[in-house]
Amino acid sequence: MNFILVRFGLGDPTWLDPATAVGIALISLIAAVVFHKLLFRLVLRLTQWTPSDLDSRMVRATRWPITLGIIVLGVYLAIIIPLDLSAEQRDTADTIAGLLGIFLGILVVTASVSNGLDWYLENLTRTQHVVDLRMFPLLRRFTVSLIYGLGALLILDLLDINISPLIAGLGLGGLAIALAIQPTLANLFAGTYVMTEGVVAPGDFIELQGGVTGYVVEVGWRSTRIRTWRNNLVVVPNGKFAETIITNYQRPVPAVNVYLSCGVSYDSDLYEVERVCREVMDEVLEAEPSAVKEYGGWFGFDNFGDSNVNFWLFLQARDRLGSFTVQSILIQKLHQRLRENGMVINYPMRSLQLPKGLCLETSTARVEGEPAGRPPAGRVRGRRRRRRPPRELHVSLEADGEPDGDGDVGSP
Repeated sequence: MNFILVRFGLGDPTWLDPATAVGIALISLIAAVVFHKLLFRLVLRLTQWTPSDLDSRMVRATRWPITLGIIVLGVYLAIIIPLDLSAEQRDTADTIAGLLGIFLGILVVTASVSNGLDWYLENLTRTQHVVDLRMFPLLRRFTVSLIYGLGALLILDLLDINISPLIAGLGLGGLAIALAIQPTLANLFAGTYVMTEGVVAPGDFIELQGGVTGYVVEVGWRSTRIRTWRNNLVVVPNGKFAETIITNYQRPVPAVNVYLSCGVSYDSDLYEVERVCREVMDEVLEAEPSAVKEYGGWFGFDNFGDSNVNFWLFLQARDRLGSFTVQSILIQKLHQRLRENGMVINYPMRSLQLPKGLCLETSTARVEGEPAGRPPAGRVRGRRRRRRPPRELHVSLEADGEPDGDGDVGSP
């Protein structure tokens, strides 16, 4: 540059260095404007060819920080290159440029993270329900705070401030705080698990292993609130809520199966019993709006019980409240139809097969606890024996003979 100026007879004027600095600054300003107005729009158009708009969001987030970064870089070069600075002045310029660079980098990272979370929230959770919506505000605040904290440490290190004691103090302080609020942290992480798992949601009817039953009102970070049948509010800490066994009656679908077991006497015609039960189920499916007609009704004999031949009926209701209505109507209609057709539902009954020659008085005495032929109880070893009150026995006796007119079992 000096050779060219000397050839034209200008020598080495004093205004050359300031003019060069101003020229470099103007060039950087023009470059920033060109990037902001032209290149940025070109890059933005290229991102429209991609199937996702995530890259477009990222480019928009970095527009202003990159523009300011070009200007800062131009000003730094305008000061360092043409001007004759001392070592101390150069170090000062380097420090200021580094601080501005860290600040712009923090802006770029936080804007990118925020736009990425917004994109995820708008495009994924509405269709797939991957993460609960309430988790994103906390996640965003935590991420931004972490980025600013790391940036602050970098700035302190750039200013020649020893950050090792600060990091050690923060580690010990964080450990002490974590131990002090361990139950709160346990509930917080358990709340994160409950929200991200998506097992329960407000409005679901659930039943916990301990017997708590009701509708979920709210799933918070620390606790889950449940409204019981008595319209009371039960607050369950998330630490216990995440470890207990939960039955969700709303998942995977709101429909609830109705299972009804019953039994008829051994004297009943089982084919006729099946016909009557299927007719009853068809009537309930046609007349009751809470029953799922498309699911149909299912019937089957279960086992030979002590007093009845047991069977079951299987229907489906649209929700849990409808299942109570369907079950009540099914019981009423089934009981009515069984009575109309002369089919008996027996009470629990047992039949005793007595050996030959054993009379009713002997069996009654054995039931009362006194062996047949034993003399009345008296004093045993100086103590009065406590007599137990007689118990009534209602049994159906079946022996090898027919009872006579006095009620005794006769011999063959």
